[in-house]
Amino acid sequence: MRFSLFAHMERWDEAVSYQESFENLTELTLIAEAGGFSTVWIGEHHSMEYTISPSPMPQLAYLAARTTRIRLGAGTIIAPFWNPLRVAGETALLDVISNGRMEVGLARGAYQFEFDRLLGGMSAVDGGKHLRELVPAVRALWEGDYAHDGEVWQFPTSTSVPKPVQKPTPPMWIAARDISSHEFAVANGCNVMVTPLMKGDEEVEDLTNKFNTAVENNPGVPRPDLMVLRHTHVHAADEPEGWRRPAEAIQKFYRTFDAWFGNKTTPKNGFLEPSPAEKFADRPEFTPESFHRTAMIGTPDEVIERLRHYEALGVDEFSFWADNSLTHAEKKRSLELFIEHVVPAFQEQPATAAR
Repeated sequence: MRFSLFAHMERWDEAVSYQESFENLTELTLIAEAGGFSTVWIGEHHSMEYTISPSPMPQLAYLAARTTRIRLGAGTIIAPFWNPLRVAGETALLDVISNGRMEVGLARGAYQFEFDRLLGGMSAVDGGKHLRELVPAVRALWEGDYAHDGEVWQFPTSTSVPKPVQKPTPPMWIAARDISSHEFAVANGCNVMVTPLMKGDEEVEDLTNKFNTAVENNPGVPRPDLMVLRHTHVHAADEPEGWRRPAEAIQKFYRTFDAWFGNKTTPKNGFLEPSPAEKFADRPEFTPESFHRTAMIGTPDEVIERLRHYEALGVDEFSFWADNSLTHAEKKRSLELFIEHVVPAFQEQPATAAR
């Protein structure tokens, strides 16, 4: 099982400048590359200070110049907000800039807040048709001349300029939850990324089962990769209460997510107060103690034990989700502990004898 970093520029107030936030993201990426991580992933969000990324492309292009090995993942591009020609051309350009290190994740979108502002109030739940139309169109544009006459987009013969370095095409990932999304991804030769959010490892097992079912239902398609994205924080073994602060920070993150997802309050200059803790008085999954069990929080040995279970389930990539409302220093220390103590437990051992 390989490891990747999923992170955004993250601001909770104006005490941290945008420049400092980007420098923090860059530093985490450089640490991840030095620690053997396979990929850095940056998503797409609009008008939200707590996950700043109106486009992952310029950030990843900069990181391509600062790195040499780590792959650059746009994860995820929100399909309804893009035209297939833009997705194909911009991702291919990133592949050229990075000398073949680009990966692209695609999703239907989740925040109604964004749809209200970018698509005139189109329902976010209708984004699936855009995703299903976008994926084959982008792949065809990467490969050469292609004309498209779909339900959402129509354009005469065109092609991706430039073409990507990776052949036949760069890896594509689909953010999936329901079985139909898994089926679509596998049938179209796409890798699958899933997140259990605030649910426990039983959700990872359920999502893995959906993925395996989709693979079984498509016997003529090579098995794609499966990635699990999960909030992660490692604390030292001699800190018995080291879990509490990250658990409370991740709770704040999800209370903020709830406020944005609920779309009932107008943000002020890109900031939105987290939903009050009392709103979740009858939601035990929102307690810090619950987040200690569900988020990937623990000592190195505790994290290794849980990741062994993920590995046994067939998870190919575990993505260390760094967004959590903690300070940069705390995130950096956690990532360093993960690299120092957790990653070596999953590295292949050299062969000791000839067969």
